Amino acid sequence: MLYSHTTPEQKRIRLRALLASGTIQQFPGAFNPLSSRLIEEKGFAGVYISGAVLANDLGLPDIGLTTLTEVATRAGQIARMTELPAIVDADTGFGEPMNVARTVQELENAGLAGCHIEDQFNPKRCGHLDGKNVVDLDTATKRIRAAAGARRDPNFLIMARTDIRATDGLEAAQDRAVALVEAGADAIFPEAMKDLGEFKAIREAVDVPILANMTEFGKSPLFTVEQLQEVGVNIVIYPVTLLRSAMGAAERTLETIKADGTQEAQVESMLTRARLYDLVDYESYNRFDTGVFNFQIPGKN
Repeated sequence: MLYSHTTPEQKRIRLRALLASGTIQQFPGAFNPLSSRLIEEKGFAGVYISGAVLANDLGLPDIGLTTLTEVATRAGQIARMTELPAIVDADTGFGEPMNVARTVQELENAGLAGCHIEDQFNPKRCGHLDGKNVVDLDTATKRIRAAAGARRDPNFLIMARTDIRATDGLEAAQDRAVALVEAGADAIFPEAMKDLGEFKAIREAVDVPILANMTEFGKSPLFTVEQLQEVGVNIVIYPVTLLRSAMGAAERTLETIKADGTQEAQVESMLTRARLYDLVDYESYNRFDTGVFNFQIPGKN
């Protein structure tokens, strides 16, 4: 009932243990608080919160238009609905190193288990689009040092994302990964790798956990979890998968209503009323107050 029983501190310890387990961990992307509960129920290790999803949910493109307040608030709403650790995309840290430091503390306050901060220019763009620009090494490492120095919980995960592969090549990505770890990064997110060999090259360059981004319609093929584990990846995210699936279903239903004058043809593919009530844990609220759920669910389940 209400929010998770696991504290943010416990979730951060759990995330550290998962990354040290020697087994690759899958973190699907939640697009709202209820979807994080579904991710947990299906047996995944953790929840990812994509900056693109948070922007798109507001009807905005992923070009750095969201604010720290918007991201921390929504990410906190998602994180508190699940017992799983949640990692959030903090873009470029929302400003200069002092802003990066504040970002980390606000995300700690919001109950996140960790975040990643990237080395793109601000405003940034989606990591799987062309025409990206990255900051110089000094700026990139200052962001990570500020993030690592600002956290109050030592288990809050600071992950450094680098987009330099797209602009300067794989060797530059290896060199930058090493520098970011030296600056204090607990993990590395090498964006837009083109094949398994590139992930392996990053793995050989650093001795911290590395992340693979398996986003649809991007630069990286959609490798299986087994393939990624073989080259040493520790965590794989599916950032926009659930949002795309949900919006695709919504579009099909709207088209059906427009064409048929009724949603009847789509009802069989919908989440039932009973299943929705199960996800929001209606029964627990009823045990707390028997006046809450004292009725029969009408119609189809």
